[in-house]
Amino acid sequence: MLMQTVRPNIVQAIRAFRVDDLMSAAQDLGHHFLYANLSGATTKQEVLETIARAFLFPAHFGKNLDALHDCMTDLVCKSGTQPGFVVVLEQLPDSAKFDREGREQLLDVFRDTADFWAERKIPFRCFYSFQ
Repeated sequence: MLMQTVRPNIVQAIRAFRVDDLMSAAQDLGHHFLYANLSGATTKQEVLETIARAFLFPAHFGKNLDALHDCMTDLVCKSGTQPGFVVVLEQLPDSAKFDREGREQLLDVFRDTADFWAERKIPFRCFYSFQ
């Protein structure tokens, strides 16, 4: 099984993993699969909007990093018992408007999210790639 090679509660580059294989692994485990293709985004705002649409966040989503964290943690946690998560952020932008610092801030939210779910003994794996 693919996920046996990836420790739970981690944020890592997608590397040799294929999105379809990650989706199948999530389905096999009964975990949520959240996927966002960010190839059309060039700014932090566009990245957040794309994630919000892809992950079906509520209309009141604040489109900032704090709101992203809240949606990935508290909002989901309050909706009931969770089986686990496999998240894929494909093609994170590498542009002047979304530079290395912006990418690290975004990935820090997902690292904090992984820690949140680890405290609750829920597996949360996030994979990402860059444009």
